[in-house]
Amino acid sequence: MNRLTTSFGAFDLTRFPEDPRDALRAWDAADEYLLRRLHGIDDAPPVPLTGTVAVVGDRWGALTTSLAGRHPVVQITDSYLGRQATLANLARAGVDPAAVTLLTVRDTPPERIDVLLVRIPKSLALLEDQLHRLAPAVHPGTVVMGTGMVSEIHTSTLRLFERLIGPTRTSLAAKKARLVFSTPDPAPERGPSPWPVRYALPEGTGAAAGRTVTNHAGIFCADRLDIGTRFFLSRLPDRHGPDHVVDLGCGNGVVGLAAALANPDARVTFTDESYSAVASAEATFRENVPGGRAEFLAGDGLTALGDACADLVLNNPPFHSHRATTDTTARRMFADARRVLRPGGELWVVGNRHLGYHVRLRRIFGNCEVVASDPKFVILRAVRGGAPGRART
Repeated sequence: MNRLTTSFGAFDLTRFPEDPRDALRAWDAADEYLLRRLHGIDDAPPVPLTGTVAVVGDRWGALTTSLAGRHPVVQITDSYLGRQATLANLARAGVDPAAVTLLTVRDTPPERIDVLLVRIPKSLALLEDQLHRLAPAVHPGTVVMGTGMVSEIHTSTLRLFERLIGPTRTSLAAKKARLVFSTPDPAPERGPSPWPVRYALPEGTGAAAGRTVTNHAGIFCADRLDIGTRFFLSRLPDRHGPDHVVDLGCGNGVVGLAAALANPDARVTFTDESYSAVASAEATFRENVPGGRAEFLAGDGLTALGDACADLVLNNPPFHSHRATTDTTARRMFADARRVLRPGGELWVVGNRHLGYHVRLRRIFGNCEVVASDPKFVILRAVRGGAPGRART
């Protein structure tokens, strides 16, 4: 836990889930810069925080927690983990939950926004989708400000604000962070949003070849099939028998879809911490397997599933947490998979060769074998033994 001291107060903040081995803070210089500007810095006066204040893309709730004690705030996020971090940080700060309205990016946005604060996301597509959805709620008097690290704000970022909101400029950099200021144009020519996008899976992707997938903005490689998933699809276990398959970190759900097509009697659980990913997976599955047995969960790994309930877990774990490279998420996913697998159940993982997942899997499962590999990727298989007990992570 770390303490963020701002002009709005001092707050003890953590990421979610809380992990004493994770030294990453729940905020960065971009959050600090925006909070300083809102309170007034140098010759710039404070920003009147009146009416509806919408905070978009707040990563771990630092912005929402700092502002919620004084102003009704609407938080809009694509991250289940970010939402849980916000709830924990608000409770720790003693903030009345009624002071904050928590929405996902799939929810209907507010009809009117008076202050729009945007934490620039890694995905330009997600920013485009959100600005399209929020622009109708912006009026000529709306204060629109974005924040991000210098490495996150590009010419394409500013062009999006220009096209969808209005004239845009940036601040000077401070601690490698920068602010974006956009003045609402009362009559911009935005055109329709391009999201979601759809495409057919190419040949060589196993049982899912030729099927159409739906991709909402913000998921990994939303406009095309990434090469790691393509490699995985071409070598998935082609067998009948598993009653319960889990697509862990499902993205658009193509891996779980392929498993469902190869095993028509199986029940498939799609789970991801991204609300957009879960919505994409559901749309993809419903179109291609009408009436199929499936559930779709936005959550923290497999915490919603009971012990020893699954026969096969399929996983392409992320190795980034925003800009930071970390194996924390993969480590927790592997331990979660062992817990939910029945004795004899299997975890199949695809990852970059250099990440060395085989070492972690052998520690957690006691075994690991290479199913396939190429110069960039490796597919690994670990089997849950019959002995009970907690996995070592």
